[in-house]
Amino acid sequence: MTALLVLAKEPRPGHSKTRLTPPLRPEEAAEVAEAALVTTLGAARAARADRRILVLDGAPGAWLPPGFDVIRQRGRGQAERLARAFEDAGAPALLIGMDSPQVTPAMLDRAMELLMQPGTGAVLGPAEDGGWWAIGLRRADERVFRSVPMSRPDTGERQLERLRRLGLHTRLLPPLRDVDTFADAVAVARTGRGTPFARTIERLRDAAHAVTG
Repeated sequence: MTALLVLAKEPRPGHSKTRLTPPLRPEEAAEVAEAALVTTLGAARAARADRRILVLDGAPGAWLPPGFDVIRQRGRGQAERLARAFEDAGAPALLIGMDSPQVTPAMLDRAMELLMQPGTGAVLGPAEDGGWWAIGLRRADERVFRSVPMSRPDTGERQLERLRRLGLHTRLLPPLRDVDTFADAVAVARTGRGTPFARTIERLRDAAHAVTG
């Protein structure tokens, strides 16, 4: 039984995607956050997971599709919240965030397939900014995240080193670009045209061009 976890913040102004302000207003950044989350949840819903879980900081809204269990994020820092998510959901599990809305059901299916191959202890999807966009564990183990620095250019490298030091044979997933800036958002939107995320970015970009152009 493989669980698919989506770690997310409730998309509301001043709470999510705050690094998009400026150039966006807090309300617009929240729109981008909701669109990224809707797109990511859509991919997760279409993937072949045995259980789908939203690990949420905040409250669920109308954007949450059916088919997901919701558990609260708990812990004082990101590393502790990640460890608790795997503990609460049970393993094996694959965890993704809401920062890579270009993820597809096929990518998620492949990641779960790799995780469940004999001899594999973990999978890790590096992000182009040096972090990671996905991590999968056959067994929950808080040592995986303990003292690993988060949100740094070497986070992915340090996370991979920790997995290997724990003796976990780790398979790497294709790298993806995280959405941290509006330039990131525009670039990612081009890879997934027609998604709620891409449509939102195109609308905001066109509105900004109309004002400044």
